[in-house]
Amino acid sequence: MIHSSSDGAVTTIELDREVKRNALDEEMLDGLSAAFTAAVDSGARAIVLTGRGAVFSAGADLSGPVYDLDFIDRLVAVLKQIEATPVPVIAALNGTALGAGLQLAMVADLRVMAPGASVGIPAAKIGVAVDEWTIRRLASLVGDGHARGILIGCDMLTADRALGVGFANRIGGLADAQAWAAQIAGWAPLTLQHYKMVLTGDGARDAAPQEREDAMKAAWLSEDLAEGRAARTEKRTPVFRGR
Repeated sequence: MIHSSSDGAVTTIELDREVKRNALDEEMLDGLSAAFTAAVDSGARAIVLTGRGAVFSAGADLSGPVYDLDFIDRLVAVLKQIEATPVPVIAALNGTALGAGLQLAMVADLRVMAPGASVGIPAAKIGVAVDEWTIRRLASLVGDGHARGILIGCDMLTADRALGVGFANRIGGLADAQAWAAQIAGWAPLTLQHYKMVLTGDGARDAAPQEREDAMKAAWLSEDLAEGRAARTEKRTPVFRGR
């Protein structure tokens, strides 16, 4: 499900679960964690993360354990690991990135988006809620107004718009991301480590007030979440009641 390959000082890590649109489950998370550990241990100076097929990642596998809070904890742990990786990480978005797929893109240091790629967080459509880090980091990357549109309005951010608001650093394919990674891999690693530490210290990891933690948990424990799951199974529009 996770494939790694190296070319010089650059390691490319690929999500390979095309039949599920590269949706994340526990096995995928374990594979990602192991792949990033191995890349660092092998001396990689830059890492490119991408997906195989037409989709970067459709997010968490809604047919799997995504509604289990233990799964959320594992996802958060992997995101923190990638964020703390001591070398630059470039997300090469070959296609759509939704929910947890967008979180993977946001935790990278740089993003290269294919012309037809787009990103979004449709959590409000199914009754779940993303964590404080996701909201804050998204606002840090695209600005508060665009973040509100993506989260509250469930707007999709296309590659062109993503480049315009600063979410995407470049438009291009995997080869473009790998070429950029090879260039970056030749630059001073201690300088890059310092930049990573400062830039990721944007406050997104600061502890959330208890009332906001409670608000997120309320969504995950709500009747609305159960309604969202049932509606998805029954292929109908959910009817949310705010309880």
